[in-house]
Amino acid sequence: MGKFDLSFSEIKSDLPASIVVFFVALPLCLGIALASGAPLFSGIIAGIVGGVVVGLLSGSRLGVSGPAAGLAVIVFDAIASLGSWEVFLAAVVLSGVIQLIMGYARAGFIAYFIPTSVITGMLAGIGLLIILKQIPYLFGWHADFLGEEAFSHANGENTFSAIEHALSLMSPVAITISSVSLVLLVVWDKFLVPRHKIFQLIQGPIVVVLLGILAAYVLASSGTPMDPSQLVSLPNISSFSDFTKELAFPDFSQIFSVEVLTIAVVLAAVASIETLLCVEATDKLDPKKNVTPTNQELKAQGVGNIISGLIGGLPITQVIVRSSANIAFGGKTKVSAILHGLFLLIAVLSISFLLNMIPLASLAAILIVVGYKLTKPAMFKVMYQNGWEQFLPFITTIVVMIFTDLLTGVFAGLGISVFFTLKSSFSNDYQFQEMVCDEEGATTHHITLAEDVSFFNKPRILKKLNSIPSDSKVVLDFSNTKSVAFDVKEMIKDFMQQAQSKNIKVETISF
Repeated sequence: MGKFDLSFSEIKSDLPASIVVFFVALPLCLGIALASGAPLFSGIIAGIVGGVVVGLLSGSRLGVSGPAAGLAVIVFDAIASLGSWEVFLAAVVLSGVIQLIMGYARAGFIAYFIPTSVITGMLAGIGLLIILKQIPYLFGWHADFLGEEAFSHANGENTFSAIEHALSLMSPVAITISSVSLVLLVVWDKFLVPRHKIFQLIQGPIVVVLLGILAAYVLASSGTPMDPSQLVSLPNISSFSDFTKELAFPDFSQIFSVEVLTIAVVLAAVASIETLLCVEATDKLDPKKNVTPTNQELKAQGVGNIISGLIGGLPITQVIVRSSANIAFGGKTKVSAILHGLFLLIAVLSISFLLNMIPLASLAAILIVVGYKLTKPAMFKVMYQNGWEQFLPFITTIVVMIFTDLLTGVFAGLGISVFFTLKSSFSNDYQFQEMVCDEEGATTHHITLAEDVSFFNKPRILKKLNSIPSDSKVVLDFSNTKSVAFDVKEMIKDFMQQAQSKNIKVETISF
């Protein structure tokens, strides 16, 4: 499976990063559970399992796992079609088993087929989405569930109408909190961190959250409390027995029904694709450029989903928002991901009353800084300078992601990349030389075929062969060619037969 290769040598970086990721993950876990039509606590369970279990088993240094917004619609529809939360949990367990099998079958190689331009576009798209989705929270309007990624919201709004609506319902308190938070985060990062080590140890987001709690407390004490929709909303748990009451257990009575099997396969497929995409993106953000073993990651995710399903949690994937927050605020090893999971567990058991005083505006400010770090303007300039073959898949991924969702955006970018690949293959099918080299002065046409000749190359090669004039000689050189499509072979054989009628001499090399 994987080694428990934990090292606490970077704890001074991992600890503050894990606290930031904890503050980011907590409302996301609740929001995704709400959007999934699942018990709120199922999101917390998935966050704990994603942090601790997947964190221990994963080979990723900086990836953070938990419930993913990309699965929310699938989960919502699955619970409705199965008619039972407990039966759905059985499908989650089964999806974990499928992922485990995929890991042992070495299906992780799929990740290596995603071009860099698409991965970069996905990161920039996620960054822009984070910024756009958090703007309503900056102004104090609870637009939809925190962590929503799709363009169309469940409440009938979309990304841009939600911002417009928020502008018409501005809350002076939320604007003040978010403005102070954003200024503090920028000042902390640009001016304070370089000056003293204490500011590296105590991260700006931690201070922002604590100030937000203080502001909410002062307002409540003065008789003008913030609207509950502007604050984190965590189930009230005062003891371990309360915690165990929130757990749910799967109903395996329908485990082999077609419906449960279908949902399990869909969950496993989508969760695996999202995980592999996030693995590639996280590795790209990693300052040390470590390469995560993808098969080990699938196994870790599989075990995580089995355990999450067994105790009442949502499906788990590696999540780019949490992973990028971990990297942005100094995480160095997998210890930060594991600690964030432990903090989720400790927090819900002991200080849920305090966490429920965190303004969403404070968290939105933190996420906007994360979003900006993912989508800096310089990235767009670099991709444009790399040429259209890099820029078009990059920008297509971003635009389609913003107006649909993550997976659709990635597949659109991948489609553009495949188009350029085919175009390149189509254009580089042969090299042509024309020379006079015999005593009679006849022209010899030397055609050197490419290394790989597919059926896509057939039209151009046929056109070139048909342009060869009568009473000449053709040399078809396959000495550099490793593979030739059957269609092309047949076409060349036909040409050799027809050439006799035009008095064209045909010579082949290594055909």
